[in-house]
Amino acid sequence: MERLQYHFEPQKGWINDPNGLIQYGGKYHVFFQHNPFAAHWDTMHWGHAVSEDLLHWQELPIALYPDQPYENAGGCYSGSAVEKDGKLYLIYTSVSHEMKQTQSVAVSEDGINFVKHAGNPVIPHFPPEGSADFRDPKVTFMLGSYYMVCGSGKDKVGKVLLYRSSDLLAWDYVGVLYENAEYGPAIECPDFFELDGRFVLMFSRMGMITHSTIFITGDFDGKTFTPEQTHMPEIGPHFYAPQTFADASGRRILIGWMNSWGREPDEDAEYAGALTVPRSITMQGDKLYTYPVAEAAHLLADSDDAVQFTLGETEISVGGTELDCPPIQEVKILRDGASVELFINGGEASVTAWID
Repeated sequence: MERLQYHFEPQKGWINDPNGLIQYGGKYHVFFQHNPFAAHWDTMHWGHAVSEDLLHWQELPIALYPDQPYENAGGCYSGSAVEKDGKLYLIYTSVSHEMKQTQSVAVSEDGINFVKHAGNPVIPHFPPEGSADFRDPKVTFMLGSYYMVCGSGKDKVGKVLLYRSSDLLAWDYVGVLYENAEYGPAIECPDFFELDGRFVLMFSRMGMITHSTIFITGDFDGKTFTPEQTHMPEIGPHFYAPQTFADASGRRILIGWMNSWGREPDEDAEYAGALTVPRSITMQGDKLYTYPVAEAAHLLADSDDAVQFTLGETEISVGGTELDCPPIQEVKILRDGASVELFINGGEASVTAWID
């Protein structure tokens, strides 16, 4: 299989969710869910890569190994990264037979070597409104505090649970930030951040082939989120579990997993999965747009043999698959090997797909 040039892929093994996206020590860091031993999902580690331009990535040693009793079942699941007092904190879901899914912390002073907190797990049990599905902590500093959102669900109602902390180690449960049975029995990979004067809750919906990522804009007073509008700009089949971060210039940047659970690697594959090209998220009026970062502008093309569309129409063909979309005014195409990312009307809609 031909390697991609501008999308991160592991040298060996399996990759899924991007984790711990952050600009730290003058470089962009991306951590990721990783099985380093085979091209399929298994006990999770945290892989690690860095970049200076968001397009060319250097893979570093594994950041987190599942080597503690509280990680003896599934390993180290998804989470996030935060810089505090010059140190890099990783907040992640630890999975064990005894305690199930719990939240833990590891700290680094150089951005490469991490020491797990002696008091792990820092959140050893889900709250009454949650369940054993209790994972993917995403931490953002807002309104003077560190806020953590975790995905969960109860009684077939997907939920996002909210916690608050002043030191990243002691966490107070605030309550249910959002819940909706429409999005399945458990919500995954939530993210919660400020954008252009609004608050955005982003999460992934399990079991969806397309439209798997939901953005909800609204207001937040430090405890209660008031939803106002729902956005689903990504309409492609190979996009899941995105995460965002703010870089030094103030851009809100998104990277997603470029694959799907139903896409099987070749039997002799040594690696599987990739990450999307980083995208900037902006609000334009009442619409949320995602579009490749400026560093990737030179990769965008106007046409590709695998993509067919007609201006003004509301359908686009990608690799022979027809997808509904907004009325087409413009399409920009980022082709990289057997992958393609399309951006319709400046990012009003996007399509992420493998066309092999």
